[in-house]
Amino acid sequence: MKNQEEVSVLNDLLHITNDRIQGFSKVEGKIWEKYPDVKDDYDRMITQSKIMKNELIDLIQENGEKASDTSSVAGALHRTWIDIKNSFTIGNTEESTLENVIFGENAAIDAYQNAIDTGNLSENSLDIVSEHLKNIKDSYHQFKGISNYKNKD
Repeated sequence: MKNQEEVSVLNDLLHITNDRIQGFSKVEGKIWEKYPDVKDDYDRMITQSKIMKNELIDLIQENGEKASDTSSVAGALHRTWIDIKNSFTIGNTEESTLENVIFGENAAIDAYQNAIDTGNLSENSLDIVSEHLKNIKDSYHQFKGISNYKNKD
């Protein structure tokens, strides 16, 4: 039973990671004109997210299960909401885009922390998921810093 609980938690994280990858693709190009110095960090976050995805799939397969390699319904709804909201945004869409990235990264932090707190992860999975959480927190702080810098303009 412990194996099934771990796989369920890992699949949930895989959905969140896929949400991040799809969310990042929506940001592509929307803030680079005004903040070109962020592009390298952004590219690193996308690459890192893809590595995280592969690591989660590997952990699920090591548990003898098939990965549920899709995004979440909540993530799809959030991206749709962002599209609708941005279509009605007058003025600076960069600010709205940054706010949405920060919101998404904060949600990912909560999901990863909850996964760790379940106690359903093996030591190996816990080590990898903890490293993922650190990476997501770094991403969150990066985008939060950009937002704070932008608000000073």
